[in-house]
Amino acid sequence: MNHNTYIYIGIMAGVTYAIRVLPLVLFRRQIKNQFIQSFLYYVPYVTLAVMTFPAILQATQSPVSGALALITGVIAAWFGASLFKVSLSCCVIVFISELFLIS
Repeated sequence: MNHNTYIYIGIMAGVTYAIRVLPLVLFRRQIKNQFIQSFLYYVPYVTLAVMTFPAILQATQSPVSGALALITGVIAAWFGASLFKVSLSCCVIVFISELFLIS
């Protein structure tokens, strides 16, 4: 099959442009609906989580160690640990779990 890469790039650019311009064209006044405001507030966080979650499980040699690091990070963050402490605890858990799972 012969695919034209420029068509794909053009479609991608058009969709990206439309996503950014349509809200400006459609919504001329401030959004007062609390549900829509809440939805729009959380969209970037959900998008980041959806992109990050599979990478957490696939970044290690074993998905089990990635899952253990994810659980550790969530628990550490829940109890108010700083970003450095959360990342350090996740790295330590991955190191220890892969040390025992691989050998």
